[in-house]
Amino acid sequence: MKVYAGLAGIPVVKSSISYIDGQKGILEYRGIPIQELVESSNFLEVSYLLVFGKLPSQTEYDQFLCDVKNNLDVDSSIINFLKDIPKDTHPMKVLQSVIPIFSAFDENKDVLDEKHHYSALVKLLGQTPTVLAAWKRISEGKDVIHPDFRLSYGENFLYMLRGERPDKVEGEIFDKCLILHAEHTINASTFTAIVVVSTLADFYSCVSSAAGSLSGRLHGGANERVYRMLSQIENIEDIPEIIDEKLSKKERIMGFGHRVYKTYDPRAVIIKGLLERLISLKGEDISLYQKAKEFEKVALDRLKEKKIYPNIDFYSGVLYNLLGIPPEFYTPVFAMARISGWIAHCKEYLKENKLFRPTQIYDGGHNIHYVPPEKRK
Repeated sequence: MKVYAGLAGIPVVKSSISYIDGQKGILEYRGIPIQELVESSNFLEVSYLLVFGKLPSQTEYDQFLCDVKNNLDVDSSIINFLKDIPKDTHPMKVLQSVIPIFSAFDENKDVLDEKHHYSALVKLLGQTPTVLAAWKRISEGKDVIHPDFRLSYGENFLYMLRGERPDKVEGEIFDKCLILHAEHTINASTFTAIVVVSTLADFYSCVSSAAGSLSGRLHGGANERVYRMLSQIENIEDIPEIIDEKLSKKERIMGFGHRVYKTYDPRAVIIKGLLERLISLKGEDISLYQKAKEFEKVALDRLKEKKIYPNIDFYSGVLYNLLGIPPEFYTPVFAMARISGWIAHCKEYLKENKLFRPTQIYDGGHNIHYVPPEKRK
């Protein structure tokens, strides 16, 4: 019997949520090209599209927006819980710990009930950014900033995180980044979510488990490592030598290559454009961006025969840095964006739910007998 380690290339579900053509660099959500959604939509509308399979009517969207905003405030008991967590705890661990507590405030607890799907979605979309921003403030010994219901979704997160109202364009750019991270077919964290929902656990447990999967360094966190790598480059002239040394040691170049895309990641193209737009708005020191551009140029030249290109993580950390988001919050922001994707897959899988129960090939011994402690060597 053959073992398919990591289930690489093994289909485990049928899905109509998103589509990728890795050879042509195509990404679609419910059949709509990602470029169109970033250009014309917003994160909450895209979340509705992913989970419910269609773009909402104006009435549906207005109600959805209202319900998400009504869930922005978190209970004081959750804030008190955050205050008791050691201040050096990584925000991904905080997020994974807090999400299951949200379920205590949701009266719709049956995962087979459509009411749970909606209530869990609006609560998670509403409260996750508030908790993340609150944790940043608490860990720095600052007062928690409560949400401002007049602001857009993206603006509000930046406001609660930074303590100052962002420029509207900043909020818009951040919102578009969330769209880019909202969904990406079956990967480790999404698979984790549907494995958990197959047991009929609620969506809070599914999202918390998916966040745990995303926290691993082989899945989330690449943009944080790209940012730190670029920050450590002192002189832009050193970049060719740095890349050559990494290649000679067969080290992975963070932000380059993808398991699916064999061409330029379409999300990377978009986020690079968003970064350039943000730079033109802020007019700040762009040395990090200049390093990133030079690094991309040299790396593409060195890797052209292998057809390895930048992925979304290469420029996203540079963009988040300009938005005032600390590096340790890059993966939590990824999780915040992916909530709708995870829930969409959980909701879809429940239609023909089957408990995941893979098998194994045993390669241990047999007929081995217990040895008392005094006779053990």
